[in-house]
Amino acid sequence: MTSPQPQTVSTHRQVLNLAVPAFLSLIAEPLFLMADSAVIGHIGTVQLAGLGVASTVLTTATGLFVFLAYATTAASARRMGAGDRAGAAQAGMDGAWLSIIIGVLVAALLVFGAPVVVGLFGTEPAAAGPAVEYLRIAGVGIPAMLVTMAVTGVLRGFQDTRTPLVVTVVAFSVNLALNLWFVLGLGWGIAGSAWGTLICQVGMALALVIVFVVRTRGAGASLRFQPAGVLGSLRDGIPLLIRTLALRISLLVTTWVAARLGVVALASYQVSMTVWNFLTMALDALGIAGQALTGASLGSGDRRRTRELTTLMVKWGAWVGVVLGAGVLALHRVLPVAFSQDPAVRAAMAAGLIVIAVMQPLSGVVFVLDGVLIGAGDGRWLSGAQVVMLVAYLPMILGVFLASPTGSAGVVWLWTAFGGFMLVRGLILAWRGRGDAWMRLGA
Repeated sequence: MTSPQPQTVSTHRQVLNLAVPAFLSLIAEPLFLMADSAVIGHIGTVQLAGLGVASTVLTTATGLFVFLAYATTAASARRMGAGDRAGAAQAGMDGAWLSIIIGVLVAALLVFGAPVVVGLFGTEPAAAGPAVEYLRIAGVGIPAMLVTMAVTGVLRGFQDTRTPLVVTVVAFSVNLALNLWFVLGLGWGIAGSAWGTLICQVGMALALVIVFVVRTRGAGASLRFQPAGVLGSLRDGIPLLIRTLALRISLLVTTWVAARLGVVALASYQVSMTVWNFLTMALDALGIAGQALTGASLGSGDRRRTRELTTLMVKWGAWVGVVLGAGVLALHRVLPVAFSQDPAVRAAMAAGLIVIAVMQPLSGVVFVLDGVLIGAGDGRWLSGAQVVMLVAYLPMILGVFLASPTGSAGVVWLWTAFGGFMLVRGLILAWRGRGDAWMRLGA
């Protein structure tokens, strides 16, 4: 038996070194948000409901601008690969300035328009008050959240996913302590939770910016606002924003259909979507590794290395998907017990988890290819392709709506339709990946 080639072993290690901290960083925030919910849950159901609405608004508002992380990862990784450290640092600084501008605009909208935004969710009056109160305080931290995204992206481009992990864990650990103190100790209620979140988000952004400035000191990048650079970051980010919007619309349409298939189908779908979201974090971590490695490889001008990396990363995605799918399949009757006492919901969720398990190998390949193309700076193609994918998906999910299956059948058909969406994504991304048009070399 021949031993693995040193370069292959080194590449496997690179993937692990990037993906594992990225995964832990991705799951840290949801886990601590769950802890926040537990703290608020001790002061009342109305406050917990308000927190749920406000958190959904904040995560949606920030999730739309995830391109700030993706675009800076691709740009900084490519320039680092080309040996242009100053250019990589400048890309990060321009992205940070862009995130501040967008963040201030979004924060103003949420803080001053909180009652209107909360009202769009059809929130009951009793829960609307706490939701508005939370949003008006925590919404001030939106610029800090977006700066965190942008700087995290450029650090990933520098092949560093560990620093964001450390900062995230420290910040959200402090957030939990502050919540316990402010909410239960000082009796500030939901406002205390909002203040804890705001303080930690600002601290997190400042910590990452300081690390970034120290690490790039002497590289020759300017810390000042540069209109041309910021406009360039915006231009690079808009296609990824369109991609993200199209992807989120597909999820919203699926939820809309689920809501019309009965209470059991909706409840089971929402809970199984929680499991799906956790699985996507593991696969998204591989996509992040793909972004960083692909950008650096193309920046160095090595087409062959890029192709080898892509092939290797796709294998990683498929095998991780197999492992995740096997785990879900093994637990598909156990997990529902933790989420519901209703036998009908448990049965429907178990059925849906079987479909989710089967989808995982395909999902792994999709997330990796998506990450590779983002790392290559192929955002314009991705935006158009994602719209095509959405258009292809609409007949599938609307077919489920017209058939109107209920109970377990409804959940199975919802996830089967979504599996069709993932298959379309996989085929289109694989077609693009097989060609060379996306492999633009150099800085």
